[in-house]
Amino acid sequence: MFMQSLAMIDNWPVDSAAAAVVRADGTVAGSRGPLTRRFPLASVTKPLAAYAVLVAHEEGAIELDGPAGPEGSTVRHLLAHTSGLAFDEHRVSAEPGTRRIYSNAGFEVLADHVTKATEIPFAEYLHQAVLEPLGMTATSLEGSAAKDGISTAEDLVRFAAEVQSPRLLDPHTVLSAMTVAYPGLEGLLPGYGRQRPNDWGLGFEIRDGKSPHWTGSSSSAHTFGHFGQSGTFLWVDPEAGAACVALTDRAFGPWAIEAWPPFTDAVLAELRRTATA
Repeated sequence: MFMQSLAMIDNWPVDSAAAAVVRADGTVAGSRGPLTRRFPLASVTKPLAAYAVLVAHEEGAIELDGPAGPEGSTVRHLLAHTSGLAFDEHRVSAEPGTRRIYSNAGFEVLADHVTKATEIPFAEYLHQAVLEPLGMTATSLEGSAAKDGISTAEDLVRFAAEVQSPRLLDPHTVLSAMTVAYPGLEGLLPGYGRQRPNDWGLGFEIRDGKSPHWTGSSSSAHTFGHFGQSGTFLWVDPEAGAACVALTDRAFGPWAIEAWPPFTDAVLAELRRTATA
């Protein structure tokens, strides 16, 4: 499985990198690097955690609009980073629904909420609800539901295929996760500064018209996904009918800000060429 654009990861200033592209029909368009090597995901953990939360919702264990977190906050607020909780502290810094405050603490509260509702530790619930059914045997949660996942490119391809053609969730539920929740709110996008608006769905960041951004200049406004401070990302571009995952062993920084957008643009351009060939 060869895509010329994926060879660009060979020039990234990292010791090890793996990347893959999977189409909406589940076929892998291309891959590169050590696909079975386990990398820390950092915040790419959040989409996996969010998917488990949505499974808990569909199973009837929790309600999206049920109370969770600070007073007045709901599961939906927590998933959309609008609960008012601070970034990395269980401290309230805004009224729910009034600001987009990217919050690791919010996802830790979500995990506790699911654990209490199901009487299953969240890492085990994630395993039973998402990882095991998708065959993600190399993926595990080793701590915080916000940032302590470990996975492989091979496993994340399975997740990216699921998000594009859901089997574990009702497609309407997944559509809600990739649709802007609480539109119009501004906020900081870590690594990229203040965005007006800073649009998010439920556990997934939505590109819209954000600039600067970690995806490409040719990425559609409907692109959604997440990147992690461990040098990882996962994006899904519905208009391209494909998703891309990339994992590295170097922390996010200026190198990623410089390297990722042209990489994504090259991937999308190659997908367009092969689609019309």
